[in-house]
Amino acid sequence: MTGSREQILEALRKTASNGADSPTSVEPIPGAVDADHRDLIRQFTSNAEGVSTECRHIATLSEIPGAVAAYLRLHNIPHEITLAPALAHPSIGWDDHRLLRTRVGTAEANDRAAVTLAIAGVAETGTLLLASSPQTPTLLSFLPETSIVILESASIVPIYERAWQLLIDPHGQLPRSANFVTGPSRTGDIGQKLELGAHGPRRLFVIIVDEALPKES
Repeated sequence: MTGSREQILEALRKTASNGADSPTSVEPIPGAVDADHRDLIRQFTSNAEGVSTECRHIATLSEIPGAVAAYLRLHNIPHEITLAPALAHPSIGWDDHRLLRTRVGTAEANDRAAVTLAIAGVAETGTLLLASSPQTPTLLSFLPETSIVILESASIVPIYERAWQLLIDPHGQLPRSANFVTGPSRTGDIGQKLELGAHGPRRLFVIIVDEALPKES
């Protein structure tokens, strides 16, 4: 079993390293690869909003708490959030927003809202790529009914193959799990009526930020 797992991981590494030139690549939507980055941000936002994702574009990390608080207030959600450890950096300034009560760690059963960090955003479908790690626990993206995801604008790529390239860490290692998320959880199985939050979050809010998080030393 261990040998099979390593073969699968090695195949994924080779696919990611080949990027968009891989013979297994899908055909991107017209013009996606050549679009300048601002166009990619607009394209991602448009496609994400088309699948019931709410988006906001901000310039600096210090604007994140205000954007989170405004979203919670708009939807009448308690101002209590669980943060991914990756987002507990002092440059964001959570403590400056006293109305927000924050806890750092993984999600628990009673959590109403959580904030985590995406590896990448795929412009052609408005999809997020989320990876598991001690800094970004997977449950934050799936357990609370309100999922808030921080996406660095530089990490928005035109197609899925480019997202895979960002997934591999500098040492060539893949995370334990990775998830592509397009919009909040939904199902049409109940009377052919679209229902949100059937198997996960009812709401998905993406904050696109231009300033990058400081890298760990």
